Amino acid sequence: MTELLFRRDAYMREASAKVTALTSEGGVILDQTLFYPTSGGQPGDSGTLSWDDGTLEIATSVKGEGEDVVHLPATPSPLPPVGANVSQKLNWDRRYRHMRVHTALHLLSVVIPLPVSGGAISTEKGRLDFDMPEAPEDKEALAADLNRLIACNMDVREEWITDAELDAQPDLVKTMSVQPPRGSGKIRLIRIGVGAETADLQPCGGTHVANTDEIGPVRLGKIEKKGRQNRRVYLHLE
Repeated sequence: MTELLFRRDAYMREASAKVTALTSEGGVILDQTLFYPTSGGQPGDSGTLSWDDGTLEIATSVKGEGEDVVHLPATPSPLPPVGANVSQKLNWDRRYRHMRVHTALHLLSVVIPLPVSGGAISTEKGRLDFDMPEAPEDKEALAADLNRLIACNMDVREEWITDAELDAQPDLVKTMSVQPPRGSGKIRLIRIGVGAETADLQPCGGTHVANTDEIGPVRLGKIEKKGRQNRRVYLHLE
């Protein structure tokens, strides 16, 4: 089981770790990691692993068996041996952009309060697919509302509830196709805002900025028709 350091602090950029296993595909498993594994529309982190005899460029990270995170090299390279102590370093600029886009998409689901059927995140933009039969009449008004929310300097924090508490509040789940992971007995929520001033509260396992001001201005891109009931809305960092 890999301890997820990014859950403890999404702003950690460097940390030590020990190699616990190597996969047949050339991946590296650590006892603890800064690297977010690909999931929920958010790409896996990239960066480097360094040890006494070398440095390994990590192209991405993915979920392995159970609770393991597998770090995948950018090219076939010598791997650190099992038991080795390594220094891990994130490609921070890439990760931070993912955090900004991810948090902005949470607020996009506020200004477009419709069920979400999919989503994706990159360093420059993100998108959500909505159960939306007709395209919005005024995209610029939506963008203005979104940027007003971002400019409110709202704190972004995590909370935890039980499976039973989530079952009693089904409206917290905005995604139609993906349900929050169960089995551990608790589910992570992301709250944007405080108390009565909460703008958004929903289950999410990704990484986010600590305050909406860090997102910066955004613009809405094209809105694509992806089926009779589906519209894909793109959001771009300015």
